[in-house]
Amino acid sequence: MADAETARIYEREAREWIAQRGPRAVEDGRLDRFAAQLPAGSRIADLGCGPGWYASAFAERGLWSIALDLSAAMLKEVPAALPRVRASLLELPFRNRSLDAAWAQACYQHLPLSSLPLALAHLQRALRVDARIELTLARMPDGATQQELEAAEAERRQHTGAHAGRRFSHHSPERIARLLEGAGFCEPEIAELPGGFWLSVSARRAHTLPDFVGPGLRLLVCGLNPSLGSAEAGIPFAHPGNRFWRAAQHAGLVERDRDPLDALSRGIGFTDLAKRATARAAELEDAEYRAGRERVEGLVRRLKPRAVCFVGLGGWRASIDPRAGPGWVQGGFGGVPGYLMPSTSGLNAASRPEELARHLARAARGP
Repeated sequence: MADAETARIYEREAREWIAQRGPRAVEDGRLDRFAAQLPAGSRIADLGCGPGWYASAFAERGLWSIALDLSAAMLKEVPAALPRVRASLLELPFRNRSLDAAWAQACYQHLPLSSLPLALAHLQRALRVDARIELTLARMPDGATQQELEAAEAERRQHTGAHAGRRFSHHSPERIARLLEGAGFCEPEIAELPGGFWLSVSARRAHTLPDFVGPGLRLLVCGLNPSLGSAEAGIPFAHPGNRFWRAAQHAGLVERDRDPLDALSRGIGFTDLAKRATARAAELEDAEYRAGRERVEGLVRRLKPRAVCFVGLGGWRASIDPRAGPGWVQGGFGGVPGYLMPSTSGLNAASRPEELARHLARAARGP
């Protein structure tokens, strides 16, 4: 969730904040460069809109824009002609694929590190395929500890200066690129802005699935890669012939069919070894699995789920052990127990639904 103290400061000091600042991204040309990439009439969300400076600028340039902020005091300053909505970045009120672009200046950095992957997943689902985003995040702070430098991210509450009292999440450019990949974005461009505090981040919404992850996971489920149907639906294992959801219900892991957010609320997260969506997993190259293994291992080390379960043996055999079979991985994976199970695809007729359910239940129980 968003940091409550930071939210209270913005609510209490909205007028002072507005008086001390201006639409810097209009003045330095960033907004015009972003708008030039969008067709006339594009639907764009100005997230963390403040008094609506940028939503107004987009509207003046022929784009339909909506202003979104968590602060009611900020939204009161938005011009009356603009549509506006009060909402959290973790609960975006937009239909799937309803937006052509998103602009988010100085807002996502206030989310806790543990919440940012899911917030970006919500953003990805709200955007059409190939939609553009531009946002800012805070770079790694001066004086970062060795542990923070190794993690390439940090959380700090500012005690002095213009941001006093506010909580910030900080990232290295490399870490931001990984976050975007996991959230279903591609072609990241990251640049330091003048002053050295902010990083400007742009990317494109890919035709893939975002990770559905958060803190405190009982089990992280890792598929081979999204099918084209799953990428289209925004749901892991979405094909009607895939037995994952039926098996997960029988194993007592989930209650609702094909609902990754409900599953996440029950401690079941989702990711993929490879992010490229294909008609069949056999279309992937072994190198894609090997690169994906590194990304997923980093994700596991950060999230520390109780266990991670790889659904489908092909990716593991291609990237780690060609002779691997179902069961617990010797030595674990990313510092937690790792479990391998057969594919839940309907093409895998050798594995019966009750057998798949037993594998999932065993993975969730732990070794």
